[in-house]
Amino acid sequence: MPDRKPFLLRIDRQILDAVQRWADDDLRSLNGQIEFLLRRALRDSGRGATPGDDVKAEGPREKGKGQGEKQKGEER
Repeated sequence: MPDRKPFLLRIDRQILDAVQRWADDDLRSLNGQIEFLLRRALRDSGRGATPGDDVKAEGPREKGKGQGEKQKGEER
């Protein structure tokens, strides 16, 4: 497991509450959710923390697809 460094974060209350609800939906801690989101943003931007850095599956939630988006194998 990589070393962890404590970090103070000042964040808007509404954003924190929204991320907490998202963490609850994904069965993660708030800290775990923030780290997950940061890792995913780094991966998506091609700036992974380490080469080959992978983000684990999003977990139990499948309801994240918008109405207009189709899922794999789904026909319109």
